Amino acid sequence: MIHDARELDDGAALEAGLCIVGAGAAGITLALEYAGSGIEVLLLEAGGMHAERRTQALYAGTVADERLHSPLDSYRQRRFGGSTTIWGGRCMPFDAIDFEARDYVPHSGWPIGLDALSPFYPRANQLCEAGDFAYRAGAALPGDAAPMIEGFDERHFTADSLERFSRPTDFGARYRDLLRAAPNLRVLLHANVTSLRAAVDGSAVRELQIATLTGRRCTVRAARYVLAAGGLETVRLLLASRDIVPEGLGNRHGVVGRYYMCHIAGTLGRIHFARPPKAIHHGYERDADGIYCRRRLALRPAQQRALRVGNFIARLHHPRITDPAHRNAILSLLYLARPLIPYEYARRLHGTEYVGARDWVRHVGNVLRGPQQVLAFGVHMLRDRKLARRKFPSIIIRSSANLYSLDFHAEQQPNPSSRVTLGAQRDALGMPRLHVDWRYTAGDIETVSRAVALLATDFARQGLGRFDYRPEEVEAEATRYGAYGGHHIGTARMGSDPLRSVVDENCRVHGVRNLYLAGAATFATSSQANPTLTIVALALRLAAHLRSSSQT
Repeated sequence: MIHDARELDDGAALEAGLCIVGAGAAGITLALEYAGSGIEVLLLEAGGMHAERRTQALYAGTVADERLHSPLDSYRQRRFGGSTTIWGGRCMPFDAIDFEARDYVPHSGWPIGLDALSPFYPRANQLCEAGDFAYRAGAALPGDAAPMIEGFDERHFTADSLERFSRPTDFGARYRDLLRAAPNLRVLLHANVTSLRAAVDGSAVRELQIATLTGRRCTVRAARYVLAAGGLETVRLLLASRDIVPEGLGNRHGVVGRYYMCHIAGTLGRIHFARPPKAIHHGYERDADGIYCRRRLALRPAQQRALRVGNFIARLHHPRITDPAHRNAILSLLYLARPLIPYEYARRLHGTEYVGARDWVRHVGNVLRGPQQVLAFGVHMLRDRKLARRKFPSIIIRSSANLYSLDFHAEQQPNPSSRVTLGAQRDALGMPRLHVDWRYTAGDIETVSRAVALLATDFARQGLGRFDYRPEEVEAEATRYGAYGGHHIGTARMGSDPLRSVVDENCRVHGVRNLYLAGAATFATSSQANPTLTIVALALRLAAHLRSSSQT
């Protein structure tokens, strides 16, 4: 059943066995696991079925450094399906090393290991529609598939590691009918949670307050509550719930909002391979079920320990798009079309450097000299991305000159000074808006610097070609996009010590017996991996725990 909170009577009191706040990847996954269980589940979504300007504006806030962090109402969607309505579909699991307490990564270590999530990853892959849980090229791709770089010695980096791609699946559109059909599930749209009211001793949540932009105010009472509102909004809800605990619910020790991580990402240098172009296979391949996969260079765990750095992966990438010297009609066309590309992708695609009138004219010249390239590219994008049910994931340009750059994606270290707090402004519902002070560390830059230097040495030693870059520019490139994309991680981290974490190994808020969190807010470290697949796997694990414990 799907209803709208704007149609409720003002002051209505709702009840459920389980109340889930947020209908994104985590919240919808949790609800689906309860379908047909006999337990009444209420799934609250702050938005509607489609994007709405006034609703999206509730996400606005402030940032300490606009160069390092995007506006808070970008990369997030306050609507049914959450940010899965705009994600790129990239899926990969965490590695075993990500869960370890590493003495060279401050504040690292989870109270669980990879073995705790492994049983749930295959189902997560299915829900994300990313095919089989097979993340090695040898197991996932046809036996005659060529290697990524022919002749590459994988002593330090493996080239067999895969990322897999969802359609990308909009969880709201994909699973709406299943949620509607389940008799024990109720979805309530436009239900903005404004406060969690605690019991007098703060040991439990007794009710939620919800409000609509049309003026309705209601309450929800449930046996258990799960906040699945994303890594930023979950923080706002906890900190704004101050009726009993002045610091905010779950925040007696000041941990909520701290350790805010994203990923360190950028594009670096110039790689000129000495091998013929046909020896380089850097694009997308399909497995037997037609799932797009892409290989990348992943720093092996033994080398992470030897270098004392975080997790790191890299992909071969086209030259920097803003420089017309690449003489590529497609890249110049993409640059010229930048006003038509959504913010979330345009910022990553083009960078932030200014291109003057002379270079603009050179970009136009590149396009005019390559009309056949442009036409073929247009047909490919229309057929394989715009019209296809399973979309071609991104722009891939094969270099006839064997020239590439290195696109990297690295773990960010947990840092208690990187923080999300309540700001002075309030939104249309009267809730405090967020203020974000995202920070990176010297250790984050060292991860990129040492991994890139080792890769350049490997290319040269193996006679594969030259990887030229300026080491002094690594920090500027690694922070070019600041907090990368919509990866809002670690703000309500998992741990066994309430002094340094917000939730326990089962995602229950320390000291609050009926309140749980779902999503990347609970991650203790960020890994090299995009978070969505692990968000879904953790939500499946949480659902299994809640259902099991409700029967004992």
